[in-house]
Amino acid sequence: MADYDLTPRIAPNLDRHLVFPLLEFLQERGLYPNEHILKFKIELLNNTNMVDYAMDIHKSLYQTEDVPQDMVERRVEVVARLKALEEAAAPLVTFLQNANAVQELRADKQYNLLMLNDRYQIGPDQIEALYQYAKFQFECGNYSGAADYLYQYRALCTNSERSLSALWGKLAAEILMQNWDIALEEVNRLKEIIDSKNFSSPLNQVQNRIWLMHWSLFIFFNNDNGRTQIIDLFNQDKYLNAIQTNAPHLLRYLATAFIVNKRRRPQFKEFIKVIQQEHHSVDDPITQFLACIYVNYDFDGAQKKMRECEEVILNDPFLGKRIEESNFSTVPLRDEFLENARLFIFETYCRIHQRIDMGVLAEKLNLNYEEAERWIVNLIRTSKLDAKIDTKTGTVSMEPNHPNVYEQLIDHTKGLSGRTYKLVSQVLEHVQAQTAR
Repeated sequence: MADYDLTPRIAPNLDRHLVFPLLEFLQERGLYPNEHILKFKIELLNNTNMVDYAMDIHKSLYQTEDVPQDMVERRVEVVARLKALEEAAAPLVTFLQNANAVQELRADKQYNLLMLNDRYQIGPDQIEALYQYAKFQFECGNYSGAADYLYQYRALCTNSERSLSALWGKLAAEILMQNWDIALEEVNRLKEIIDSKNFSSPLNQVQNRIWLMHWSLFIFFNNDNGRTQIIDLFNQDKYLNAIQTNAPHLLRYLATAFIVNKRRRPQFKEFIKVIQQEHHSVDDPITQFLACIYVNYDFDGAQKKMRECEEVILNDPFLGKRIEESNFSTVPLRDEFLENARLFIFETYCRIHQRIDMGVLAEKLNLNYEEAERWIVNLIRTSKLDAKIDTKTGTVSMEPNHPNVYEQLIDHTKGLSGRTYKLVSQVLEHVQAQTAR
């Protein structure tokens, strides 16, 4: 299933440090030869300061204790540069480690700069040194130290571009430390800045949105409420437009979130229109699965795609997260996906047919006859599905399902509310843009 591996498309939109967790996953799954993964790791490490890590991989790859001379020389350079930056940032670092002194800081950045200069002889050079020191720590793989220093730097920084760069760095560090709640807070801060900032060109703003969506994948699929949050972010008009024009491969993750999230059905109907627009150009089993059911009504095709979807999920670094319990290993998202995928097939198939042969239905659901019968019985019990199973003829009879007028009214009202909100937002943005001019 390496054909459906999205790492080559995702990696260019990530910081190189964020690519390592993806490579670790692919190495564990054995999707590529181990030698290829190790060579790519060394290539990534060439532009970082993680020289010791590069040396270890080189030894493992070539089965030797010797390392190239350029790595040895690079290590000497890194140690010397780290020491120099540490000395340059020392006055500000010492101040920040003094709890009593830090209490003198206020919310006013200009006051802080004057106070630091007057009382502690700490000026712009030392603040810039803190940024460089934090960045160097990050490149060395010290993500905890980098996150702390970048947070402190942003509290003193008055340059909006540098502050934004520091925020990206802090987000990367929190992701790599798997501090998902803090990382989510940083994603929300970045989104607010990206949506409100005046970029030099609209393309830069679109690119920042694309980066944000790629980085956020780490968080959304490791957060309890992540499947709802990814819909909230990716399904917004500006972000969905960015996906369709520059990163259609991200539709895999939005489609997966919709399939496993039963609460987002009104938005799901709108998302199917996107699938209809893109299903000829996006060759991904998960999006094609939805196209088979809701665009082409091809249930045989959906059955085949469901098998491919299972393999895609197991081999995707974001979707294929495993949980180990004693001697038992499972991929929760795979189980949820297959359960809901069968439900999607069943619901759509039942809208078309009033009487369904159990054998045919079992085949469509990728289940044997007994499993399909138990699954449908359980579905009828839990969701109060208006259907009957005739064991003599081996069929499922569907009762006519007349739409509830009140539910339709509620759905339309919710849709009207959403469209009104979008319209007001667009008007406000236009007014703000006119005022800025």
